Order: sequence, then C-alpha cells, then structure tokens
Amino acid sequence: MFARFLELPLRAFDRVATQVESSPEFSALRPWVTAGQLEGAQVAHDAAASSLTPASPVLGEVRKAGGSLMFLYRRDSYAREYRFDEEGVNRLMSRQDSPKELAATLRRLRLINSRNRLTHALLQAVLASQSEYLRSGQALSLLPLTQAEISARLRTEPGLPVVADPGRISRLVRGLSIALANGKAVPLAGLFPKPRQVHCHFVDYVIRKEKTWIAEGVLREPLTDQAIAEILERENGIRLLRRTVANIRHDLAIPDCRSRSHRVNYLAATEGFSALMPLTPQALRIVVPAHPGVYEIRAAFASGLGGEKEDWSQKSVPAGPHRVVYIGSAGDLRKRLGDHLRGSSDNALLYRHIADGTARVRFRLISDGWRWVERELYRVFFETFGTPPLCNRMSP
Repeated sequence: MFARFLELPLRAFDRVATQVESSPEFSALRPWVTAGQLEGAQVAHDAAASSLTPASPVLGEVRKAGGSLMFLYRRDSYAREYRFDEEGVNRLMSRQDSPKELAATLRRLRLINSRNRLTHALLQAVLASQSEYLRSGQALSLLPLTQAEISARLRTEPGLPVVADPGRISRLVRGLSIALANGKAVPLAGLFPKPRQVHCHFVDYVIRKEKTWIAEGVLREPLTDQAIAEILERENGIRLLRRTVANIRHDLAIPDCRSRSHRVNYLAATEGFSALMPLTPQALRIVVPAHPGVYEIRAAFASGLGGEKEDWSQKSVPAGPHRVVYIGSAGDLRKRLGDHLRGSSDNALLYRHIADGTARVRFRLISDGWRWVERELYRVFFETFGTPPLCNRMSP
C-alpha cells in the first residue's frame, strides 16, 4: 500500500490530504491528532507559488539564503505532519463501537506522514550532495549520485522513522520535479545521475568547446578521442579510456574527429538544441513548450548509459554510430511529441522504440521556416552518418 502511495502524482496526493482533513472522521480524531508541519520544512506562500495550478508536478523550489540553500514546498500538504496521542488513539480504536472509517482515516494520515518524512529527508540529502548544481543549473556541476547511495545515507539517519530503501526512493522521485535557484524546473530523478551520465556531459562540453579553440588558434584540428580523454583527466580529474570516450561520443550522436573536420556536420547543425530529456508526459508538461520547432528522438541502442548491452533482436534496430532514430518538426512541439508518445502519429516503427520509456528527445524553437530547417537537418545527418534516421520513412 505504501509503495502505491509513494507513486501518487502531486495533484492526487494533495487531494487525499485535503479530503482527509475535511472529513468528519478527522474531526472526531481532533482530540488525539494534531495537524502540523515537518520540523525544518518551509512552505512558500508568495505570489509565484500561489499562481501554480493544482496539477503542477513541481514539489517546490530551491532558494539561496545567504551562503546556503533552502527548499520551499509549494503546498502545505507537501510539508504536513500529523502528531498522534498514541495512548488516546489506542483507547479510541479499542472500543467496540469505534467506526471502521476511523481506522481508514488513521491509515491515510500515517501514509501521508511517511511519504512526507521520506520526501523531506531525501530533499535535504540532495541539497547537501548536489549544492553546486542546484545553485547554477549547469550540468557539469552534477555529481554522480545513485539512488542506492542516497538510500544508504538515509538509512543511517537516526531520526528518520521510514525505511528509505532504493525501491521506495525510485517510486517517490519518478513523478516529481523541483525548481532550481535559477527558476528552471528539473525532474527530481535527474539529480541521481550514474557516473556514465556525468561523463556524457563532460565529453559533450569538451567537443563543443573544440570549435572555439580552433577559431582562437588553440587547436589546429578537431580532437581525437584520446586527446579528449587526456583533457578530461588533466582538467577535471576524470579518467576515461579512449574507447569509453568513443562510446559516449556515439551515444551523443557526435561524429569522429575526421568527420568533425568537415565544414558542416551534424554536431554543428544541432548547435542550439536543448539538453536531452526523457520523452515522458512529465517532461512534455514541464519543459517542452507548445511552440514551433525541430526535434530529434533517440532510442536505447546497443550501449546504454550504464554500458550494458541490449538485445538487438528485440529492438530490430541495426547497430550504428548513434542513437538517433527520428528527426522531425512541428508547429506545436508539445502536441507532436505527445502524439509520438501515445503512438498516434501514424509511425508504428517509431512507437516501437519509444514505448519502453527509454527514449530521449531534444529540440530547438524556430519561429518561421521550421520545415526547411528539418530538411536541412535531415540532409546533414545523412551526409554525416551515411544513412537516414531509422524511423524517418521518407525525406522531409
């Protein structure tokens, strides 16, 4: 029951808390149950928070307070804690005429307590572990932090009455987002990157800086994978094998140094695109606007973020030097990507590769001429990789 309760969307959770507190059973429990707030928790009651709709998946926001960070919840129910006079409650429930509805109400109150206590402990641990990223919003500031690691830390907390196992943390963070200090909303699950995901950010950053270094005369030609590995070790203390850099570069759909030496390649053509994000309903609501633009969809290919191999026979995707399966454009990016996600875009092959929930998307907003930009992007992709994206059935 608690596992299902952890997965409740914020709107449903807020509705449960509101209904419980307005019920006659809660009024009957008043002498023995007090509604309060989690110790150390704060709720934002300013105009920015009150303007949110109940359906907003944003739990709260990170704010700078002097030299430290603080987290402000956006609704009272997210920071609610009920305090029980256990002796009085036990006497009440032991009476033979005690209604069954009282027991159900007590269970809901304890579930709310457990979820909020786990959420608050998790957020405080994240504030301490990912403080640099939460301040700046820069991907290079993210530190590797798995849900298993944060679970181990929380289970050493003496004041946490909830068992913080990795399964519970995974269920809890799946549908939640928070707003960073710069106002950007990010999925809470994104604050628990594996080392491979962090390395992807650094490899991408070095290759994007490569163009500037060539223009400034620092470099004469694009960097080899070995040179990228040496820069990362020298500048950032990250030790990667050359072939690991090559695998990451393939995952990011970045050509090798010879292809990057061409005047126009796919890397240059996608300059200005957003960061990669999961193709999920939550990401579409929070990040993708209802505006025109071009987009790129990537599926889970042979080498996942964790380096594990996947069954190609199940994917029906030929191994290749990238994960890009579709390039498209639309007058309403949110609607079009939602159609792909639901399988209603009349592209069954594409839907097969996004239905397992591992697909990712990035996009660029374009006011006018987005169809022309899509055609140009498709052409450059073909010239760079020698083949069109798998799920583009025809040239745009």
